[in-house]
Amino acid sequence: MASRITFIGAGNMATAIIGGLIDSGVAPTDLTATAPDSGELAPIKERLGIHTQTDNSAAVSGADVVVLAVKPQIMRAVCEELKDAIQQTQPLVISIAAGLDAATIDQWLGDNNALVRCMPNTPSLVGRGASGLYANSAVSEAQRTLATQLMEAVGIVEWVEDESLLAAVTAVSGSAPAYFFLMLEAMEEAAVSQGLPADTARRLAIQTALGAATMAQQSDKDPATLKQNVMSPGGTTERAIQHMEEAHLRTIVADAMQACAKRAEEMAQELGSH
Repeated sequence: MASRITFIGAGNMATAIIGGLIDSGVAPTDLTATAPDSGELAPIKERLGIHTQTDNSAAVSGADVVVLAVKPQIMRAVCEELKDAIQQTQPLVISIAAGLDAATIDQWLGDNNALVRCMPNTPSLVGRGASGLYANSAVSEAQRTLATQLMEAVGIVEWVEDESLLAAVTAVSGSAPAYFFLMLEAMEEAAVSQGLPADTARRLAIQTALGAATMAQQSDKDPATLKQNVMSPGGTTERAIQHMEEAHLRTIVADAMQACAKRAEEMAQELGSH
């Protein structure tokens, strides 16, 4: 990936992606990160060896890719500051801000920009992310490949051709780490109530979740079959699964994901109107 990449914002997600890019072979000298405070940038520069800059417009100059990694609430101000520089250099712009649609960001940047929206998730911080991407019509195939390579540095990438589907991506991966953390929390609490020490319960629950996810990832069988393979007729697992089904766990999950997707759509409208 012989491209110069500038990150506007140097928070956890930006730093994770930068680290993943360096681990995948990108030269630190091809990477730049910005923040308003040079003190915030100093540890990143020292640890990763990248360029840093407090002037966003100067950092964009000469960049092939600009990653917008700032909070949605300040995105408009950042984009309007960058507009002239972006219009002059015409880089690929990748936004990892939740909620803001491509048309709104494109307008704030002066229109007709090659723009990719990315919905990453927090496991990207440990190189196990799942990102959903959407490209507007100005993005070339080469730029799509570049965006894929960039986000694959921290996990897997799935493209959607309809931007509205990013709300579903938010529900199934963007927000979903919290669902699994809730399950781990509930399992630990239940195991403790049955007499296990909390640290033992936590280690067993986490390792079981990791093992189950690894099996699902590596197997050619679907989750329903893998679940069935654990269950013996009249056994302990069958009893537990039967109880979850009777408690309508599937409905709870479906309703929660629908609520998540609906809120993502509401946020897009709210943020776009400001």
